[in-house]
Amino acid sequence: MTRSLQRLIRWLLVCTAMLGAVAAAQAIAPAPASRPTVARISLDDAIGPAAAEYFHDAATRAVADGSAAIVLQLDTPGGLSESMRRIIADMLASPLPVLVYVAPGGARAASAGTYILYAGQIAAMAPGTHLGAATPVALGGRTPMPLPTTGPATSGSAASPAPPGERTDAESNKVLNDAIAYIRSLAQLRGRNARWAEQAVRGAATLTADEAAQQRVIDFVAGDVHELLGKADGRVVRVGERELTLHLRGATVRDYAPNARSRFLAVVTNPTIAYLLLLAGIFGLLLEATHPGAILPGVVGGICLLVAFYALQWLPVNYAGLALMALGIGLLVAEALTPTVGALGVGGIISFVLGSIMLMHSGTPGYAVNIGVIAGIATAAALLIALVLWLVFTSRRSHLVSGDELLRDAQGELLAPLDAGAEGWALVLGERWRVRAATTLPTGARVRVLRREGLLLWVEPI
Repeated sequence: MTRSLQRLIRWLLVCTAMLGAVAAAQAIAPAPASRPTVARISLDDAIGPAAAEYFHDAATRAVADGSAAIVLQLDTPGGLSESMRRIIADMLASPLPVLVYVAPGGARAASAGTYILYAGQIAAMAPGTHLGAATPVALGGRTPMPLPTTGPATSGSAASPAPPGERTDAESNKVLNDAIAYIRSLAQLRGRNARWAEQAVRGAATLTADEAAQQRVIDFVAGDVHELLGKADGRVVRVGERELTLHLRGATVRDYAPNARSRFLAVVTNPTIAYLLLLAGIFGLLLEATHPGAILPGVVGGICLLVAFYALQWLPVNYAGLALMALGIGLLVAEALTPTVGALGVGGIISFVLGSIMLMHSGTPGYAVNIGVIAGIATAAALLIALVLWLVFTSRRSHLVSGDELLRDAQGELLAPLDAGAEGWALVLGERWRVRAATTLPTGARVRVLRREGLLLWVEPI
């Protein structure tokens, strides 16, 4: 073995020993603690089926990903009671603590949002936000409720009972009392102000962020999500049947966006989109029925109608409004098939507009068809009916340009001599016609048409 080879072997042994020492030191040294991950779910529109499905899906993914907690960032005008209860049920059943945060500045947790805020283990608001006005609205109309005698209850003011002369029906009272019991149970579960919660439902009371913190409606005010996590750190909350101490300071925030199904549901359950899909489906099928073989209108109309029906099953539909819309469309079709000088058309437009307004209950926040869309469609239908009527009346006053009525008594000139009972040619209304007369007539004689027999005109001299 040469000397150079010996030096190489010694150098390799030294390097191996050094690498082994480094690996041993790393194994002995304690691993740095990893920061917890917090899932952020944002609900920034009306609470509906799409929002409920999005929260359920995102919360399930957050649990599977090992998140330490869920931050539910809220900015909503309210929404459907059924969807709100689905979200709260998922919050209460979640193995992770849910921190409900009304943000950013200018956001609100109105109506259904107030219930969701009360359901969170931690409730917080950003500066410049507000909550409240949680009175339920019945599908058939306004829910009668005992209002304050001196104006609406705001900023924690107490609601007075209804005047003695005001009557409320039993069904509305059941809805109101059920809502009060529900929000009081959430307040008691989380140790929050149950008295103000009842005022929010009974008297539509509202609070700003600072007022909510002073009255123990929320836990604190936080400027952003990181301040929220810092203030929540170290607090003891109840998750199901166990108590849990939150360790969230410096946690990594991971946003959970809605999946494709939730995005699709959010689009089609928009009341205005569902309304337009319904109209597109109906008129597409009508166009296919009146023009057999077109195919495309029928295919598109069928798809739109089925998607509209899928959306309507999730929405608070008033079936009287749907029936009035169907009647209006039927009257418009009848006007097109059997013209009645506008009687059926005007009735159809009125029925259609009333049905469109009644289709979705406008008292539910975020769930009403855009009145501008209804007005635009009604105006277009009215203009179409007016155009048809104008064309009808104009055609009655216009001169005839074809047919037997135009030919009768029309004058012409013979192009060749015509024997009695024989056929010849004449120029009538600028056209060459075969003619026949009872008398003999010379070339250039002026004649008048008596009648038409197929392509032959009977004439007489003028």
